[in-house]
This record gives sequence, C-alpha cells and structure tokens, in this order.
Amino acid sequence: MIHAEQAYDVVVVGGGPAGSTAATVLSQQGRRVLLLEKEKFPRYHIGESLLPFCYFPLARLGMIERMKASAFPRKYAVQFVTMDGRVSAPFYFHHHMQHEAAVTWQVLRSQFDQMLLDNAREKGVEVREETEVLSLLREGGRVCGVAARGTGSVSGTARFEVRAPMTIDASGRGAFGIKANDWRRWDPQLNKVAVWTYFRGALRDPGIDAGSTTVAFLPDRGWFWYIPLPDDMISVGVVAERDYLFDAGNDLAQIHCREVNKNVWIRDHVAQGRQTGEYRVTKEFSYRAMHCAEDGLVLVGDAFAFLDPVFSSGVYLALRSGELAADAVHNALADHDFSAERFAAYSDRMRWEIEAMRKLVYVFYDKSFSFGRLIRANPEIRGDLTDCLIGNLNKDFERLFAAVEQQGAVPAPLPHGGPRTKDEKESAVGGRQ
Repeated sequence: MIHAEQAYDVVVVGGGPAGSTAATVLSQQGRRVLLLEKEKFPRYHIGESLLPFCYFPLARLGMIERMKASAFPRKYAVQFVTMDGRVSAPFYFHHHMQHEAAVTWQVLRSQFDQMLLDNAREKGVEVREETEVLSLLREGGRVCGVAARGTGSVSGTARFEVRAPMTIDASGRGAFGIKANDWRRWDPQLNKVAVWTYFRGALRDPGIDAGSTTVAFLPDRGWFWYIPLPDDMISVGVVAERDYLFDAGNDLAQIHCREVNKNVWIRDHVAQGRQTGEYRVTKEFSYRAMHCAEDGLVLVGDAFAFLDPVFSSGVYLALRSGELAADAVHNALADHDFSAERFAAYSDRMRWEIEAMRKLVYVFYDKSFSFGRLIRANPEIRGDLTDCLIGNLNKDFERLFAAVEQQGAVPAPLPHGGPRTKDEKESAVGGRQ
C-alpha cells in the first residue's frame, strides 16, 4: 500500500547546498517545505573551496556567524604555480573587494553540508534523510510531487507519495530530473577527469596564505588543486584529459603519484605529509540540462548544470541557483501559476552567470592564452576579470570578453537550459505520435 501525503507547498529533492538553500529561503518566506535526502548526513562530498560571493546567500540563510565560528581555514587568496615551482603573487580578494566577504573559507563538505541542513531544519523545513525519491508524479501534464521510500532504520522502508504544487530537483550530480527526462547535454569540450586524495601534515604556506587555494600546472593544461582543510588535512587533486591520465593504466594511486612528481611545488609540499584515505575519480565534468524547468518542476545546482571546477564555482552556483529558484517558486505559489515559463528569468540569470565562468574555463585550457598577458594588454579589464573570478557574476562582461577574444577562443553560449515551453512540450508529444 502506498501512503499519500499532501500538505506541502514545495518538495525539495536533495539536501546538499542547493537543496538546503532553496528549502530554507522558501521556509523563511512562510512556505511549508519537505526536503527528501537519500543519504544520512554527514556524508562525503568533493567541492571544498568557496568563492567570496558565497557570502551573500549564506548571509541570507543566517549562516555567517556559524561559518566564522567554524574551524574551516580562512581563504584570503588564490595563487598559481608553474611546473618548475615558480609561484605567482597571491591573488588577494581584499585588494579588490572592501567587504568582509573578501575572506572566505575552505570547507570540509561533510561538515559544511551538515551545517546547511541543520540550519534548514531550524528555519522550519521538514527534513527526511535516508529517503530515496523514486519517480516524479504527474497529473494533467505537469509534475505534482514525487514517489519516495525510506532506506534506513529511522525513516522506515515504506513507499509513499507526496504531492505539492512545486518540486525542486536538487539531487546533485545524480541529476534525478535530468535522467527522468533524458535532458543531460554534455559540454562539447570540457570533458576532463579528476583523480584526488588527501594528505595529513602536508606543507602549508605561512601566515594568511596558509588557507590559500593553489592551482599548479601540468603539461597540456592539466592542473592540480591544493586546498587546505581542517585537522591538518590537504585536498590534492589532478585534472586533465582522460587519455593523458590513463595512458599507462587505471591504477588511481599510480596516476596521482606520477602526476605529483611532475610539478615541483606539489611534490615538495606533499612530501611533508602522509597520504590518507582512498584515491577517488570523477569523469566528464561539464554538462547542462536541456531545460531548467517543466510545469511544476525546477532544477537547481548540479541537478541543472555542472562546470569544470578550475575556478571553484560549484558551491557558489549551488547556493546562487537555490536562492534564485526559491524566490521564483515563492512568486509562482503566490500567483498559483506553476508553468515552466515562470522560470524564464531564473534560467536567463543562471545561464548568464554560468556562461561567464564557462568562458574563463575554456580560455584557461587554451594553450595560446595567458591571463597575465591579457591584463598587461588590457589593464582596464582587471576589475571585471576579478569580479568574474570571485563570483560577482551579476554584471555586464562584454568588455572583458571582447578583450579575451583577442587572445583565445571564447565559446558560443550553449543553446539549452531554458524552461520547457508549451510549444516545445507539444512538439515533443507530436513527434512521438
């Protein structure tokens, strides 16, 4: 027997940063929200470095004092390292941004995500962990909720259905809605692979640089991240083309160790520590959903799009999309209009911000491009470039990318990611007849 529940304004699928943010913002606006999370928190997740502009959605959620009280290392800067160990001057955020947001954090995601989920509970969200969403419910041609079941001893194993006017898919790279609708579209060039692990006691730079993110280069535009974390841990990952990383076999430890020895700075820094835990891998980084919404459903965070992590945009885009989608859902509820078209402005805003960062990712991998050369030739765009890199993406970057195009290939915007309009829906139905 399937138990039916129907007393919610919104069902949120997934309790990561995007889902917790969307649920909290809606609850703060007086909406009754049910959040269903497949796993039991705390749980492991990659994506540990925050951009300065994460501050603003976190402030809206009431999270800043908790972040300040945490043991997360403070991140003042990003620096870049050549293969032979030459280090750039640290890129200090406070040189550009006179706001306390200029000091951000390196986070242990198991703790950070737990903090966000606990905050959602405290703000009135009903959270059910160990609860797997099985399918979307549809009535009259629109999504009207989900079917789910408990997977743990606390939640039980009974299957149930929850109906609500709006469903928010925040299921992360599991991409529940994308898979259900066959909406995943891979980025044509950003198909890198990452292999990473952790070191305890590895070397940290002195003073305020102890929490800096380091991007260290490898041949053919491969790169390492080096991210200081709490408890004397460092996250060390290598990103490159699959054929390059796996040309001599599939042993992740051997691959990682081989690449460590190709960058003098990385080699010397990890030599001071001890590798701990497993080696991990993830493939095919970048994708976007064909649509961000259909009637009764909107996608946020990695469930909508994922971008190569070279500039640490993942958590920012999760928080940002969760906040924007929540506001759009709140307005849709107020107007009793749950059509996909309601999310056109949300789509436009998120695609604009993702595309700005995507352009920088593309030129990062362009062997003919140099950020240093770009700034020397165009000093007037330094501020625009900085804004893009710190997450201040709600602005016009036409001047920046006109300059970038003089040195590197800037990709055309991806055409997909808009809401699924009635015309597209009717066309799809007609094509199946």
